[in-house]
Amino acid sequence: MPSDAETLEHARLDLDRFLPYRLSVLTNRVSNAIARHYSERFGLSIPEWRVMAVLGQSPGLPAREVAERTAMDKVQVSRAVSSLVKSRRVLRDGDEADGRVTRLSLTPRGRAIYDEIVPLALHLESVLLAALALGERETLSSLREKLSSRISGLHAIEA
Repeated sequence: MPSDAETLEHARLDLDRFLPYRLSVLTNRVSNAIARHYSERFGLSIPEWRVMAVLGQSPGLPAREVAERTAMDKVQVSRAVSSLVKSRRVLRDGDEADGRVTRLSLTPRGRAIYDEIVPLALHLESVLLAALALGERETLSSLREKLSSRISGLHAIEA
């Protein structure tokens, strides 16, 4: 009888059944659906919108925390922030307590764009969730939380 290690060594990856892949594809499809509504109109990339979305909800964060909240790497966040600063949608301010830290916030121009995109994003969410019964929505939320907790636990084990 083969051991678990031997079984895993000879296992084949079936992407149609591999949960991380399927979640990634679904996430990309949802992001792209929202992006179609804002990319042409506002010239925003998906990473730029994610930065704006986080700052719209939580102004004054350092880029490091934006990266954590969006699960994007620091380079993606840095590029998005640079572009948003250049287009006068995001403002960088020094932290009064720690001069090494830069805090980010939406400019009035950025806030106006954010306020226009949010209803579109919420509408898309409601269209997606309309495919699920109330109990299924609650189950989805619960499962998402369980998987998020498990991933957090895996990061702690790896460190």
